[in-house]
Amino acid sequence: MSIRLADISFAHSHYDPRGDVLYLATEIHRGPPPNALETDEGHCVEFDEAGRVIGMIIVSARRWLDRDGELRITLPADDLTPQELAGLGGSPALRASEAELAPALKSAA
Repeated sequence: MSIRLADISFAHSHYDPRGDVLYLATEIHRGPPPNALETDEGHCVEFDEAGRVIGMIIVSARRWLDRDGELRITLPADDLTPQELAGLGGSPALRASEAELAPALKSAA
């Protein structure tokens, strides 16, 4: 099952309903990512050496969706390299609807 946010396709996902944490990865990778940034909402976005997004850790995924009807992922633009910004589709702010995340959130059921 693939999850798509903006121009990023995540091939792997895991949802921990007890902690309400959604883990997304473009591929299986071992060890810490070359770069990771915390979002304004408290999520984590991981980048590879070329500035491509390789993973996200979405904290309180269900809570955000229930409260706001969507999930926001806002990175501090000043902390992004030009390559990382390009990897996010040119915007430091991403949004995801419940429908876009539904396959990943149901995977734990």
